[in-house]
Order: sequence, then C-alpha cells, then structure tokens
Amino acid sequence: MRVLILGGAGMLGRKLGERLAADGRLGKAEIAHLSLVDVAPPLPLPPVAIEVDAAVADISLPGVAERVIADRPDVVFHLAAVVSGEAETDLEKGYRVNVEGMRLLLDAVRGVGDGYRPTVVLASSIAVFGAPFPETIPDEFATTPLTSYGTQKAIGELLLADYSRRGFLDGVAIRLPTICVRPGTPNAAASGFFSSIIREPLHGREAVLPVSEDVRHWVASPRAAMGYLVHAASLDRRTLGNRCCLTMPGLSVTVAEQIEALREVAGEAAVRLIRREPDERITRMVAGWPSRFDPQRALELGFRGETSFAEIVRSYIDDELSGSVAAGPG
Repeated sequence: MRVLILGGAGMLGRKLGERLAADGRLGKAEIAHLSLVDVAPPLPLPPVAIEVDAAVADISLPGVAERVIADRPDVVFHLAAVVSGEAETDLEKGYRVNVEGMRLLLDAVRGVGDGYRPTVVLASSIAVFGAPFPETIPDEFATTPLTSYGTQKAIGELLLADYSRRGFLDGVAIRLPTICVRPGTPNAAASGFFSSIIREPLHGREAVLPVSEDVRHWVASPRAAMGYLVHAASLDRRTLGNRCCLTMPGLSVTVAEQIEALREVAGEAAVRLIRREPDERITRMVAGWPSRFDPQRALELGFRGETSFAEIVRSYIDDELSGSVAAGPG
C-alpha cells in the first residue's frame, strides 16, 4: 500500500506520519511507501522499515496535484488547510487553499483513469455548523456555516461526496472537534486559546484567556484525532452509503472545566499562570460555534475518543512532556 499525507508538515500530518511509519500498516494492509507533502518542508521521520519521502508542493497551484499523485497512492489523507482565524482574515487565501486545492486534488485523481480509485480522507471541521442550532447537534442537522473557514470546509465535503458518488474515489470526511491540547506554538486558529491555556502553564509559561470561563466547546486530543484518521481510512466504504461525512466523538467542556482538569493534573501553580484578557473579536466568533454533538453514526462505526478532559491533559503530558510537568502540584 502507498499512502500520501497532504499537510505532512503540520501538527496532525506529522503525528499521523509518525504513527503510520511506526505501525507499518493501515488496517489490514502493510504500508510499502509513505509520502509527506506540504508547502513547508516536512520534518524527517525517525528511521523506519518502510520507504518514506517528503516533498514541498502546493496543490492549490495548477498542475501540482497531478505530480503529487503520479505514483497512484492507495490512500490520501488531505490535512492541508488554512485554519479558521486566517481563513476569516484572508478570504482569497482561504478559498484558494481550502476549496481550489481540494478541487484540483479530486480532479487529478479523476484524471488518472484506468480504474484508479483511491481512498481520500478529508480532515473537515465542526465549523461546518452554524447557529441557530439545538443544544446537542444530531447527525441529521444541516450544515449552515457562519465563517469563511466553515463554508470552505462544507464545500470540500460536498465535492468529496460528489466525486465519491460518481465513482472516482472512495471518500470520507471526518469533522474534527477542536484539537486540544495542540503541541508546539500557537497557530492562527481562533480556537488556539483552548490549547494554550493548558499547554503554556504545563511548560511553566503564562497563557492568555480571551473569553469567559463559561464558554463551552467540543474538543478531542491529537491522540484521538490520529485514531479517527486511521480508522476512517480503514472503513469499509459501503458502510457509509451516500453520506460520507461524519462528525467525530469529542468532549463538551467549559473553559472552567478545562482549568479544573489542569488543576487536578498539574496543581494550582499551573492554574495561576492563566491571565484573563477579554477579546471581543474572539468572543464573538466563539459564540457562534457549536458546543455539543450526538455523533451516533461515528460511534456505531467504531470511532472512540476520550471520556474526560483530565485524560486529554494527561495524554499531552505523556506524548509531549515525557511525563514531566513544569508546573507541578502546589
């Protein structure tokens, strides 16, 4: 099996590459070749038994997608995207990368012909839902995004479903919760503070909280996201029928509950590093985001996430801090 990860230099792409390289297989199939592609150079993976290569390329430019899939990968993970805050401030870039890049990729797959029909897994987002919505959003609820990012992801879902319906590929889109706790440095996502108020104190650094503690959101860890991506690529496409877009499991938590979990795991010293600094722009954006889902289809198909936010905090410590917390109890 040949696997391609678009967005291989990003947080999710890097972690997915590391996991697949270490596992050496995807579902029941052994991986013979793994390719990571991004607009920035993907970091080298640790030495593994399978063949791995990395390339710098922008599939939103004409002709690039055809070159990227020239070796006919069996599975394509499409993780490359302009994130929420940047997509809102730079409309042209958001549509070029998130929509035009998606269309060019799908057309490149269609153009191969000769029976080529790969699995394409799209990392979508709960941003495809917009207010007004019920307190708990069911699988049947319509996608009515209220941001440019959410609109772009919804368009990507529709394109994936249509090209799948026409038999060019086997697509599945997974609507990821806000991924928390993200490692590394803050990105341009408006949701970045959900991670930073946990990540920064765990490293002994101050974090800014721009919203009130009663803000509620739908979250999952990077570890859970890796499980979702791998499981999505391993699904029997026939189990999805004509609905290839799935909302992933997550946790509905308030900021106050996040902070309490931080206190439980890392102590009062960590919590004292959170500084309240209200930001009206972020507060307005967050107010229109969904906060609770009933992802029955995904659960029935075997997707599983965390059961508590403390579990998410501990998974970050295990995966990123090797078990040592900078701000310990006290």
